[in-house]
Amino acid sequence: MSAIARFLFGRRARRRWIHLILGGALATPYVLVGSVVVGPATGSTDVFGSFTLQLASFALGLPLAALTSLFPLTRPLEVAAVRSLCGVDEDRLADGPARSRSAKGRTAAWFTLHLGFGGIIAGMSLAVPPFAVVLIVLPVFAGLRDPRLGLPEALDHTWALALAPVAGAATLVALAACAAASGALLARWAPALLGPTPEDRLAAAEARAADLAVRNRLARELHDSVGHALSAVTLQAGAARRVLDTDPDFVREALAAIEDTTRRTVTELDAVLGVLRNGDSTVPAPTLAADLDDLLRRTRAAGLRIRDVIGVAPETLPPVVSREAYRIVQEGLSNSLKHAADKQVTLHIEAADEHLDITLENPLRDLGGAPQRGAGNCATSHNEPADKGHPERPRGHGLHGITDRAHLLGGTAHAGPVDGTWRLHVRLPRRGPA
Repeated sequence: MSAIARFLFGRRARRRWIHLILGGALATPYVLVGSVVVGPATGSTDVFGSFTLQLASFALGLPLAALTSLFPLTRPLEVAAVRSLCGVDEDRLADGPARSRSAKGRTAAWFTLHLGFGGIIAGMSLAVPPFAVVLIVLPVFAGLRDPRLGLPEALDHTWALALAPVAGAATLVALAACAAASGALLARWAPALLGPTPEDRLAAAEARAADLAVRNRLARELHDSVGHALSAVTLQAGAARRVLDTDPDFVREALAAIEDTTRRTVTELDAVLGVLRNGDSTVPAPTLAADLDDLLRRTRAAGLRIRDVIGVAPETLPPVVSREAYRIVQEGLSNSLKHAADKQVTLHIEAADEHLDITLENPLRDLGGAPQRGAGNCATSHNEPADKGHPERPRGHGLHGITDRAHLLGGTAHAGPVDGTWRLHVRLPRRGPA
């Protein structure tokens, strides 16, 4: 009995009843338009005085409702109502207006069903409760038995009066059952008629992929620019502290380098935040053509000895290749700052056929025969292997970012130990992505 009571009068049933009442309210204008046609066609001046003419007006209004459901806002509004009132899971319903012909047709079918069931249940909800209340109180109030009220003559009998309250209560239960059954049917049909089409699923997947791509891009930019700057500034500040009393000229040079590095990093951070806020940025991103020399100068000021061999004119590279190549070199130098033995690195940037080759090599640290982690094609490990005291040291994200940048341009990235040195080799197409 409790399950039946919940089905008829539970919270979900009440909310679905409200959904049906809303459908009846939406159906009212269409019924009025239908009555304008039915009245002259039948020669009647009082359409709403005849139950048959009311049904005809209602039947004529539903096709008009199906036509108006083709407006773009219909499906989003109906989906919002179903999610709020019908208890249907959100992921089973579509977002946004219907785009394809099949989606529009299913939306029209749903709107017609909603207004059809809603108009019937709303009409019953207006007519049945007053009649049921009259039946329930009929044995008590003799004035309600006046024949002028239009009640059946059978109610004058004693047995009929005794059964009237039971009939009234049964009528209310029947109304609740009709409303609950109609709401359950609409909730069952909603995913089929308002659910996402393959086109909707593809559009949602593309939107998620685009959002993820933007987030990954911002993460790479922040890691490469801010991470490199913090590594350089940390080393410069540490070196200056050690020679503070003995080499003031070096301290001044280190402080100037820190000032320049932080100023440039703030500019790059503004560019990244501009993309985050507005989807674009007026601050140009650093490129190999315009900023390589300055990057090498700042990194050398941090204490890293760099032997660079530049075998290509950076200004001949496409902007996207020049930008991504700069970030790759920046991250490679940042890794070398943190992990290179003797603080020395060799940088080669050369053109080979239709590709741009970027190679960074530096000596590996000797950790007493500890096994060295190799990256292979994954480019996920650092120069410094996991030492014995910290076998679970977390790996950084820089080499992952290098690999992502290379793959986005259609290139490759390899990193790992080779003959006592750590080598990062990246090959990019000179013409940029296809």
